[in-house]
Amino acid sequence: MTTDVVRVSVPRAGGGHDLRAVKVVLHRELLRFANDRTRIVSSLVQPVLWLFVMGTGLGTLVRGSVPGVDFRTFMYPGMISMTVIMTAMFSAGSIVWDREFGFLREMLVAPVSRGAIVVGKCLGGAVVATLQGVIILALAGLVGVPYSPGLILTLLGEMFLAAFTITAFGVTLAARMRTMQSFFGVMQMAIMPMMFLSGAMFPLAGLPSWLHVLTTVNPLTYAVDPMRRAVFGHIDVPPQVDAMLNPGVSWFGHRLPVVLELGLVAAVGAVLLAVAVAQFRRTD
Repeated sequence: MTTDVVRVSVPRAGGGHDLRAVKVVLHRELLRFANDRTRIVSSLVQPVLWLFVMGTGLGTLVRGSVPGVDFRTFMYPGMISMTVIMTAMFSAGSIVWDREFGFLREMLVAPVSRGAIVVGKCLGGAVVATLQGVIILALAGLVGVPYSPGLILTLLGEMFLAAFTITAFGVTLAARMRTMQSFFGVMQMAIMPMMFLSGAMFPLAGLPSWLHVLTTVNPLTYAVDPMRRAVFGHIDVPPQVDAMLNPGVSWFGHRLPVVLELGLVAAVGAVLLAVAVAQFRRTD
């Protein structure tokens, strides 16, 4: 009696397989976002409260010192960045959820490189976070920001870049986390100080030296400042108020150009992506 042996071959991973894996992971993130309305609404609550409640309250205190500018206009770029950053981190945190339910293992055994999975995850998180930020963009007219096509396109590009970098950071953290509780604990510990030290909620001018150093070494500062400069470039602000609320980031007394700031964000994102890929190669 003879037994026929069927040879089974696994297709080799290649560029086409990797591109398809990126597309599949990206598409999955978009479907998950579109089907989770609770997540969409909950991600907007905190920025809207900060913008319209805290912004209005603080505006009454600084009204005399910043004439001609609604303080909510100043906070608006910071709230865009807060929305994008929190959404990006939640997208990255879904990796932990996938691990708990076994879906991550199914992706890791697929005949594609793990780098493609990470890239798809980062792109998906960036797109989802940018879409979430579009909702805040729709509120621009309520805080005195014009609906200028050039401004909107600029903010969209800056939002996507910031979201990609933060998603890569979140994926790096999530690669070794085993529970959602651990991930969110570490996320809060890392993101909240960075958010408060980015200039999203207070001007960077006239800070104490120790606080100025902390804001300068904070990568999120270089994501928030270009958004604020884009907004202030499209509104009429007295020069003295612009110098107070929109001083930019300075190194050794020189204000950094927007291109350099965005280049720093992109560089940090590239490094974090490489670290995330390395982490996933060691993930079982």
